[in-house]
Amino acid sequence: MTPPDAAGTGFAAHARSAVQSEDAPAGSAAGRSNLGDVCAVLWPPPASASLFRGRPARGREGDLLVLPSAGRPRLLVPSGRRASAAAVRRYGEPGSVTAWAGSRALALALAGGAAAAGLGGRLRVRAVPGTDTIEAYLRSVLGYEVLISTHLGAARANRKPVLQLLTPRGEAAGFAKVSVNPLTRDLIRAERAALDTLAGEDFRELTVPRVLHYGQWQGREVLIMTALPVWRRRRALRPGQLAAAMTELTAVGGRSRGPLAGSGYLAGLRSRLGARPPGPDRAALGADLEALAAAGAELSFGAWHGDWTGWNMAATAGGLLVWDWERFAASVPAGFDLLHYRLQSDVVRRRRPPAEVAAACVRDAAGWLAPFGVAAGEAPVVAVLYLAELSARYLADRQAEAGARLGRPGTWLIPAIEEAMRKL
Repeated sequence: MTPPDAAGTGFAAHARSAVQSEDAPAGSAAGRSNLGDVCAVLWPPPASASLFRGRPARGREGDLLVLPSAGRPRLLVPSGRRASAAAVRRYGEPGSVTAWAGSRALALALAGGAAAAGLGGRLRVRAVPGTDTIEAYLRSVLGYEVLISTHLGAARANRKPVLQLLTPRGEAAGFAKVSVNPLTRDLIRAERAALDTLAGEDFRELTVPRVLHYGQWQGREVLIMTALPVWRRRRALRPGQLAAAMTELTAVGGRSRGPLAGSGYLAGLRSRLGARPPGPDRAALGADLEALAAAGAELSFGAWHGDWTGWNMAATAGGLLVWDWERFAASVPAGFDLLHYRLQSDVVRRRRPPAEVAAACVRDAAGWLAPFGVAAGEAPVVAVLYLAELSARYLADRQAEAGARLGRPGTWLIPAIEEAMRKL
């Protein structure tokens, strides 16, 4: 899961017919989110969905709320008081203090009946009994009725519906991910495999979701997971807590040590990079990897989460909760998770200049990676490999083509790698 972003994206051409706005003309501000794409996936024909403003019609309690408004759709939540309030509270959990306070205020307003007074827009789904909607599928595999909620995110190649599942009383029932293209299909399959692997681990420092169901619907992958108890009282991270949890994760599948040259990790990175069309970014990364391999570095290898960020975890009184395991992998250089956490926190949360943060990732690597037992002389090599890993991911996912803000590694990641290579 990613944090909300102010940027949006237009309705896809194939989805325009799935959402007819009864109040906002085509091309309005409503078109700047992916609401149309989401509706096309969740309620395919013969179902249809209509977006409109105003108070709910009498007897239409099943409408979904579009928040903050039909003109600026960012959240899609159930219309019932308890369920809508619960959905909004949960979406505010991983954010900043400001976001948390805002979500609490909105949740209180919804619980007090603000939706009935006209807060937000309305999305009305029309489907005759027996229509194969996402709700019908979820009911068939779970055995009970659930309400859905989802965040309408910014442009990213890996964007897909991530559904919060709630009971009518607002109780957490789980989360579901639905694929929309080959990339998201592969990510959902990878997360299912990762959670199956992690289910056999007796972690002391972290808690991960469990798989409730995995299957196909309308030709799409669907993964349903338990909801981690993010509603528990939050606590500040204890000194060393984050590094301890990440270190515990590296042991999954066993840790090893050996030369970078000839390692399975380097072979896999080369393979992913080689699958991309030729271009300056691919050429620069390929040359840098060859130079690193020739340098003869020896490294420690272990498992990593792959996208461990502040918005994919929660420190609670019951321990550290970590979700979104789509990028989990074994046998990567130890310390990747902490480098990713620090880089993403600085770029996304603190809004520091990306190129400066990438350079600092290498410069400060020795201090950051000491808790992982990474020697000071090895740390810059690990950091360069991490930046190369992230670059290869963005290229393979075609993030730049999808319009992602940081999708072009040649503008911020590769320059940091080039500078570091001149000093190694």
